[in-house]
Amino acid sequence: MAYNADVLAEADAIIAPYGSHPRSAVMPLLHLVQSIDGRITPQGLEFVAERLGMSTAEVTGVASFYTMYKRRASGKHHIGVCINSLCGLLGGDEIWESLTEDLGVGHDHTTADGEFTIERIECQAACTHAPVMTVDWEFMDQMTPEKARELVSDLRAGKEVRSTRGPVLTSWAHTERVLAGFDDDVVDEGGSADSLMLAGLEVYKQQKAQEG
Repeated sequence: MAYNADVLAEADAIIAPYGSHPRSAVMPLLHLVQSIDGRITPQGLEFVAERLGMSTAEVTGVASFYTMYKRRASGKHHIGVCINSLCGLLGGDEIWESLTEDLGVGHDHTTADGEFTIERIECQAACTHAPVMTVDWEFMDQMTPEKARELVSDLRAGKEVRSTRGPVLTSWAHTERVLAGFDDDVVDEGGSADSLMLAGLEVYKQQKAQEG
């Protein structure tokens, strides 16, 4: 698609903080393209390359390396199910199987109605709350197949769904804009580190106290 004056202005705003190193803006610019097109298109690659003075091949190298950049059209909501060791053992595999059966699509594919894209995630770095999912890159902790099904049902029905640690879920495109660098003013929503996250620190403090 053609990018209008507003998109050009947003791209320039993303690039500006990098000063004499505009190429460093390649990743946020790719997120901006995804927020508009729903994926990384050939036109999007050319747009980013032109704005940064890079070759299309160089931009493609970045876009093809990171799995967050999609070459297929993504749905309104992106669901990531962690199936790596701890999450898989504690229920991640069952969550994956139940959701793929219900949605009728497999890894990195989108439902026919365009509502959901589902992806197997090898690790979401949230083992303390396993098994975990993300929806539009927001965490949903300590999930079960039943909770996952209810989550999808509520989103499909247009109900308000709040992520475990943060704001109300909006859409994958909205999150892509945030990743591009545009503040959505909800950074303070949700809690901070909880007791599970801090358990190791507490054990360390207790041991140091005993040694002292």
